Amino acid sequence: MAEPESTVINTDVKEKDPSEALVIAVTTRAIFNLEEEHQLYLEKGKEEYVRHQQANQDKPLPPGTAFAFIQAAQYVNEKILESNPAEKGLFDIVVLSNNSPESGARIINSAKHYGLEISKFCFVSDEDSTQYLKSHRVKLFLSADRTDVCNALRRGVSAALVFQQEVQASSTMLRVAFDGDAVLFSDETDQIFQERGLEGAMQYEQAMEAVPIGEGPIKAFAMHLGNMRKKFNQEESPIRTYLVTARSGRDMGIRAIKTLREWGLAIDEAFFMDGAPKGPILAQIQPHIFFDDGLHNIQGAQDVGVPSAWVP
Repeated sequence: MAEPESTVINTDVKEKDPSEALVIAVTTRAIFNLEEEHQLYLEKGKEEYVRHQQANQDKPLPPGTAFAFIQAAQYVNEKILESNPAEKGLFDIVVLSNNSPESGARIINSAKHYGLEISKFCFVSDEDSTQYLKSHRVKLFLSADRTDVCNALRRGVSAALVFQQEVQASSTMLRVAFDGDAVLFSDETDQIFQERGLEGAMQYEQAMEAVPIGEGPIKAFAMHLGNMRKKFNQEESPIRTYLVTARSGRDMGIRAIKTLREWGLAIDEAFFMDGAPKGPILAQIQPHIFFDDGLHNIQGAQDVGVPSAWVP
């Protein structure tokens, strides 16, 4: 499919090769805090929203939930290019927006103000902007709109819903935390748990111990991130990954570890919480983003100031 006509290429950023890069698409409401503007759009309509954005086009938008994650991805790019200036396996950040091009100037100006390396701004007025994800070879899509996320997942793209919260700017190593079941892994064990309870789920896991768990909706992104991490030895890696799962290590951890080994996906640290709240451990890790399918876990992460993304 052709790119939308309103794609703005950022000439300030070195063009990446999309066939080799890890392309992440973020919506404007995921990367910037546009909650006031979004409320204006809902209450007063598109024309008033466009007028407001044009009148404020030189006023930078405050950072949104995915902002620090994108900054940290930029830091990884710097470290990769330091060790190999010819390397093409970099993060490539694309902004996908339902804004019209005439109200998009503020988005572009805000990105430039913060020094964000965004290679393309796609202003798509279609109802379903996710139809362009495959043409941009997107490996992860972050949005503040649930319909967008569900559409992206249906199209086979790793995607998650971000909830607006304040984040601190970051220029340190990229830290990403993943839940296990229904995120990295399929929800097969969750389904057994719903049907037969904890005892049934544990029996199922023991019986299936030698069989890798099915793939979850975020697995493809995690694999790309893992391949990027392999470019460094562990001491020097600018990427650190975590598994934070409700599984118990004693009864249900072995199959998870064997599955990761089977996939060739190295995870730096794994926490088997045995159903305990995840907030305290996330507060310790301080990831730039935490992927989970449980809204109670997302709430727990938000309560300790951790940017989180829900996988519906």
